[in-house]
Amino acid sequence: MEKAILVGLDIGFRQEFQDSMEELKNLAEACNIEVLSILTQKADSPTANFYIGKGKVEELKQLITTLDANVVVFDDELSPSHIRNLEKALEIKVIDRTILILDIFASRAKTKEAMLQVELAQSMYMLPRVIGLYKSLSRQKSGTGSKGPGEQQLELDRRLLRDNITRLKHELKEAVVIRRTQREKRKKTDIPTVALTGYTNSGKSTLMNTLLSFSIVNQEKYVFEKDMLFATLETQTRNITLENNHSFLITDTVGFISKLPHHLIEAFKSTLEEIKEASLILHVIDLSNPHFLKQIEVVKFVLKEMGIENIPLIYVYNKIDLCQDLPIIETQPSIYVSALKNIYLDRLLELMNKTLFPNIHKVHMLLPFDKGQIYNFLKENANILETEYLNEGIFFTVELNESQYLKYSEYIK
Repeated sequence: MEKAILVGLDIGFRQEFQDSMEELKNLAEACNIEVLSILTQKADSPTANFYIGKGKVEELKQLITTLDANVVVFDDELSPSHIRNLEKALEIKVIDRTILILDIFASRAKTKEAMLQVELAQSMYMLPRVIGLYKSLSRQKSGTGSKGPGEQQLELDRRLLRDNITRLKHELKEAVVIRRTQREKRKKTDIPTVALTGYTNSGKSTLMNTLLSFSIVNQEKYVFEKDMLFATLETQTRNITLENNHSFLITDTVGFISKLPHHLIEAFKSTLEEIKEASLILHVIDLSNPHFLKQIEVVKFVLKEMGIENIPLIYVYNKIDLCQDLPIIETQPSIYVSALKNIYLDRLLELMNKTLFPNIHKVHMLLPFDKGQIYNFLKENANILETEYLNEGIFFTVELNESQYLKYSEYIK
């Protein structure tokens, strides 16, 4: 286990500084790093040389010696020159928040697409930083044949990274084509889609699994869930068919976090396209987290950055079993639930039903006995409430969607 000192720069206007440092501690622990101490500094802006002040660098150096730390983790993304100068001054490995997040993603990725996305994000992050890998480069001179071995190695590494980025982007494009083909097939079935989104560890996968338990088919296909940051990286899609025969697809997506690295947003755009194509978004919120309002804003910001607007959205305030008092919520439409304890999930499904199936017609139908195949179809694909067998045929009360209503209108009484 690595032993780390966390470093943060409080630049006055950042009210959420303490929350950010607490989150950095959680990220470090998720990377199996033991946090020995947290060092902070207040300043108007980062310094050009070390990001923190020169005096703070000396204090950090003494702390490293005293505590026997072997890595320093900064809360903000560092520039290549900052990393190079800090490593030279401290004689220890220096990483930042972005590297921690990328490492977590790399360890959790299981499917080929997720692995490609993480590798692309890592390569894009490393490209401007390879210069820090070489401390004794030959000086570059003018004229022919002037490059020393250091520069040659540096250019070689950069070229390899650029080639790797090109290859990864090409492979991801192929994966996107496959995913889009799958989406087009789903669209043709007229089945609406629901996308789960929210801050990391808000309980999206637990909610998905609990909703799956209401399905009358495919109940065994549960997704991985755990109380940890970024437990789910792969996009998981499942079909839910309720007792009223209303079917919809539900998709679990990767969670967001404050200061989510830009490289990751870029790399995961293909996965997050599932949210863009959704008929309904469930924004899952951990109500037990004291900073849930800030987390809501982070998710809203990322969705806006991706151009996701004008899609029906329900705010799902989760983990009410961990709350003593429920705060007054202003965002609408919203609902309180506990996915783990299955509290108010029936109310959530009712709200989802109204949103996903707004044009439901409750009608009486009379089918001649030779049209029994229509009755069997509706029995499987609609919600039949009552049935009576008369001399003229099958008389029943049923809930039809818009297309079914138009298709079988001649039998409606």
